[in-house]
Amino acid sequence: MSILKKLCQWLPFGKVPEMSAQELHKRLQKNDIQIVDVRSKMEWHKSHVEGSKNLPITSLSIDTIKQLELSPEITTVVICLSAHRSIPGVRKLKQFGFTDVYQLEGGMLSWWKLSLPTSK
Repeated sequence: MSILKKLCQWLPFGKVPEMSAQELHKRLQKNDIQIVDVRSKMEWHKSHVEGSKNLPITSLSIDTIKQLELSPEITTVVICLSAHRSIPGVRKLKQFGFTDVYQLEGGMLSWWKLSLPTSK
């Protein structure tokens, strides 16, 4: 893979599939989804979607995915603060064999705006 192509994977620009906060909340009730929060540990500890697994974007690798026991067969939503870090997160997970991957549309900002439940 060329250096330019590798660099482009990390850019927070472009389109990736998205899931709305309302839809994510519904799917959580069905317990058929996994959430990867790519914000820093400090951000995650302050407020996160219950059940999410914290994997800072700077640590995202095939080894850390295995450590968190994430399954490529389960629908996965990647979350960050404002839907910028989640874009490269989605791209990386797809590169690692995840097929049904979305970013949270609007990030945690959209989740908080709707006053959906969080954990600390």
